[in-house]
Amino acid sequence: MRHRNAGFKLGRNPSHRRALLRNLVTSILLMDRVETTVTKCKATQPLVEKMITLGKRGTVHARRQALAFMMTPESVDRLFNVVAPRYSDRKGGYTRITRSGARKGDAAEMAFIELLGAEHELDEKRQKREEARAKKREEMAKQLEEEKPGEAPDPNAEP
Repeated sequence: MRHRNAGFKLGRNPSHRRALLRNLVTSILLMDRVETTVTKCKATQPLVEKMITLGKRGTVHARRQALAFMMTPESVDRLFNVVAPRYSDRKGGYTRITRSGARKGDAAEMAFIELLGAEHELDEKRQKREEARAKKREEMAKQLEEEKPGEAPDPNAEP
């Protein structure tokens, strides 16, 4: 029985678990949305909320606490300059977990953990990716047309 044993062990030793959660929190704050297992989402959610609360404080001490936990200085800058101001009038509940089905390899239940209110930025990223893909497709089609002239070369003609 696991009476009074709170927290998720995630099948890892404490240092590995801490590193995993720090990496996930950093990724969520940098990219606004991450897909991982449901259990990892549930373990990460309170940590992300705590980091956003630190960002809302905006003090030097809060920044140093965030730097001590998160993996990159860029993520801390983004937390204090972009993410925290987004939630200035909100008292909590900054993240959403959306289940996305089973993973193909091991049938683990997968989910997205995302920051609320980040839909606009995610849509912009998606449109940029689509434009880049369309441009790449056009370039590939052009190259194929240049390589393949309309007429087949005559095998009897002399070079």
